[in-house]
Amino acid sequence: MFYGEYAHTLDEKNRFILPARFREVAHQQGVRLFFLTRGLDKCLFLFPDKEWRKQEEAFRSLPLTSSEARRFNRIYFSGAVEVELGRQGRILIPSYLKEFAGIDRDIVVIGVSSRIEIWAKERWEEFYSQSIPDFEQIAERLIGQ
Repeated sequence: MFYGEYAHTLDEKNRFILPARFREVAHQQGVRLFFLTRGLDKCLFLFPDKEWRKQEEAFRSLPLTSSEARRFNRIYFSGAVEVELGRQGRILIPSYLKEFAGIDRDIVVIGVSSRIEIWAKERWEEFYSQSIPDFEQIAERLIGQ
């Protein structure tokens, strides 16, 4: 799975190179196809194909009669794009996803187990600095003692 935090810069074509460790994990698991979409907290989510299919199945099962489910699915899936990992491991971020995530050039790519998140560097630093003071209390509430 995907773990770690890596600083990167987009090139002039809005591409970045997936961290070598993530490429290695993808290769070991036979992953060549990813899905990139709008994430939560104003970041982007990058899912390997198998994990994307799990997410898709779960979200597809949400009731069509729920306006919140419809709204969520529209925004989540309309932003999705297939990304095939090439030999050099570059990933193109479409302009509408860059805009959503507030990305200019500097990004932080983080592994969150089954997915990868792509953050504008400034947003990641803000999120991290606001979240780290509560890290232990959050762990206690979520995991227990």
